[in-house]
Amino acid sequence: MNTRKNQRTYAALLNKTSEPTDKSSILFWILSGIALIFLLWAPFQRGLFNGNNFDFERPIYSSFIWASVVLILLSIYLYFHWRLKEKSDLAIILAWLLPVTYFISTFVAASTNYAANSVYIQIIYVAFFSLAYYLTKQDLGLSILKYGFISTSYFIVIFGMMNWLGNKEAAFALVKWFAANMEPNTSYLYAVMSDSNGPRLTSVFQYANSYAAFLIAILLVAIFLVITSSKWYSIGIHAFMVVPIIISFFVTLSRGALVILPIVLLLVLPFLKPRKQVTYLIHFVLSFGLSVVILNKLTTIGVTLFHEYKSDLSLSGWTNLLVISLIYAVLAVLIQKFASPWIEKLTTRFEEKRFSFLAIPVLAVVIGGIGATLLLTDSGVTKLLPENIRTRIENINLQQHSVLERGTFYKDAMKLFEDYPVFGAGGGAWPALYEKYQNNPYISRQAHNFFLQYLTDVGIVGFAAFLIFLIFIYYIYIRNFIKQDEHTRNKRFIFFIVSISILVHSSLDFDLSYVYLGILLFLSFGIMISNDTMTLSNQWKEVLNTRKWAYPSVMLLLSLFLFFTSVRLLSADGQFNQSRATAASGNNNLNDILAPLDNALSQHPNHPDYTLQKASILFQVYNQTKDDKYYTEATALLDQALQKEPHNYQLVERKIFSLIQKNQTAEALRFANEKLNSFPWKVFLYEVLISLNTDMGHATRESNNVQERDKYWNQALEIYDRFETRKKELALLPKEQGQGQDFSETGKMGLALGQIQFIRGKYDAAEAMFRIGIGGPLEDQATKQNIRWYLASLQKQGKTDQALFDKLVAQDPNERQEIESLVNGKF
Repeated sequence: MNTRKNQRTYAALLNKTSEPTDKSSILFWILSGIALIFLLWAPFQRGLFNGNNFDFERPIYSSFIWASVVLILLSIYLYFHWRLKEKSDLAIILAWLLPVTYFISTFVAASTNYAANSVYIQIIYVAFFSLAYYLTKQDLGLSILKYGFISTSYFIVIFGMMNWLGNKEAAFALVKWFAANMEPNTSYLYAVMSDSNGPRLTSVFQYANSYAAFLIAILLVAIFLVITSSKWYSIGIHAFMVVPIIISFFVTLSRGALVILPIVLLLVLPFLKPRKQVTYLIHFVLSFGLSVVILNKLTTIGVTLFHEYKSDLSLSGWTNLLVISLIYAVLAVLIQKFASPWIEKLTTRFEEKRFSFLAIPVLAVVIGGIGATLLLTDSGVTKLLPENIRTRIENINLQQHSVLERGTFYKDAMKLFEDYPVFGAGGGAWPALYEKYQNNPYISRQAHNFFLQYLTDVGIVGFAAFLIFLIFIYYIYIRNFIKQDEHTRNKRFIFFIVSISILVHSSLDFDLSYVYLGILLFLSFGIMISNDTMTLSNQWKEVLNTRKWAYPSVMLLLSLFLFFTSVRLLSADGQFNQSRATAASGNNNLNDILAPLDNALSQHPNHPDYTLQKASILFQVYNQTKDDKYYTEATALLDQALQKEPHNYQLVERKIFSLIQKNQTAEALRFANEKLNSFPWKVFLYEVLISLNTDMGHATRESNNVQERDKYWNQALEIYDRFETRKKELALLPKEQGQGQDFSETGKMGLALGQIQFIRGKYDAAEAMFRIGIGGPLEDQATKQNIRWYLASLQKQGKTDQALFDKLVAQDPNERQEIESLVNGKF
């Protein structure tokens, strides 16, 4: 009945004008259709993860096309409906500050490509924020987005459980026709992933922690819908999904989410009346209690099925899950139909007290604190949980690896911010620059904190714009919430839950690097304020509405430009993938490989991955033909890309190799030395600098230039001292925190430094250096060289390693003479 009434109301509004209204009606349904299709499509593109890599770009560029189309249609809609009447209307304009500040930061960006992609993503957010705002001004639009979001979210949960319970091929078959390309696999890759903690459910996100953040939002939304639905079947449907959500939440093994869940719950409860708070907590506790009954069994089944599919185990898992879900659904209906009215009567007087809405949350904090103490101490309560979950919970403390590592990320992010405080270092500042500022050689292209990462992207100016936008949204929502009746509040409250869940958890992780979650956040923002009743003053309205065509016109022109830009980007990505596929197929026709690659670079110049692909091909052709034109073209490409991407390590490494390839030792030395400041934990750079300085020293020694020889060799030793200083810093890390990548001396470093010491007559120091590289296979020439010099340095000291000597000579009898030549040589 409500839906029919809403439809009649919307139709009546549209019939107030003739032709423009008919167009608006068509636009309404087109935009609604786009929103629904996108909500189903987007999560199965690996959550639209912005991984700052070509592997993740195509779905984002596709989303950019969707967003451009949305903006075009909205601009047409606004030609007939644009007006600034309520305060919330200002948010549509204010939202554009977000991509504008990202665009400004591109002028000082550490990575042009990352920064440009970040601008596109912000525009996507504005597009869906605007779409949600205008669509949900009518109840029909609100219902479409609300139930579209809920149904697609429940489908994601079911999809995850199918993967956990061994039905990964069947799950993928449901979505294969529109999901991200996973060929040649027959399942959605990494929907369940294994790490040191065992298998973890990740569903569409391929990352357990962000899936857990999503589940927090869906869980709290589902329980809210249980306590506010009036129809028994609606209560039953939402309640039926609660247990699968909780099971999924547990098997993500996300410790951060376990900590965040009660915090989000406490932020949600004060917005409910005490009677609803009591009912909400009853459902929360009951559903968790019932879930724990089968948690151990479903965890064990999921872990077993991850390694080997067994149909009987899968069937057993589904049976247990469906039975407990059905039991809770029945109990939920009974609670809402019989217990809820009784609770309402009991709390009627209590609700009249001034701060009654805070009493139950405070009590929940106390009870929750007791529960947390029981869980985190040796009370035996955790023995009720599966071993892998119990281990994760018992390891929650401030000295665990993930906490210490995140602390390091946050400190390093602040170091980055201090160098780019005003406008930041552009979108993608962290993945572009973190290796320059990192305290130790960890690998993390995400800072694991959305707010800090945002700060490094756009600096104080951009971050202030985002905070103003955020505060404005919640100010409008809360002011309206206070004035509204309970029925009106309930219509949009689930989107408040979604926004709070995502924002709070993203303070501990990189959830908003998933563009899908970012879109959910901005959709929620738009819906939260779309029924604003706070009108602007007449003075403001007169000023802002004098040029009613201005905003739609600018928006239309901009959206058309963005559409053609997005099509060009997607086309470039397609051409690049075509080139890669041709090369992988074994087709040796150079033109067939380079033609689409050239098209990609013409449409998306200086893209680091496209550039690297072409440069690698050209260098291969040069090695085969020795035709300098290929080498010249490859190096020109690298130099051009490095101007836009100076912190891209792959480009840097390729450039060094190209210089060494042409024996441009001095230039390679200069370039590598310059880049060491940007990559202070890259062992390769230390190795190259030491080897090149040693080689330059050898060259000047042969020309009897002792002064130059000593200069280069001293530089090699200084580089090694810097390396050793860095290595000592790693020893100061807490024992619970891993150092990250290996940071130790290499055989090449030992060989170069050992030769310097040997020639200088410091045979004990030479021995120590050569010892670094003597443990490899004798077939390796670098290992053989180290052993040869090592044995010579021993003989110079009157020592020997007979076993190693015999082994070397047995492999190659000529080595005896080689060693003697070194021992008797005059340098």
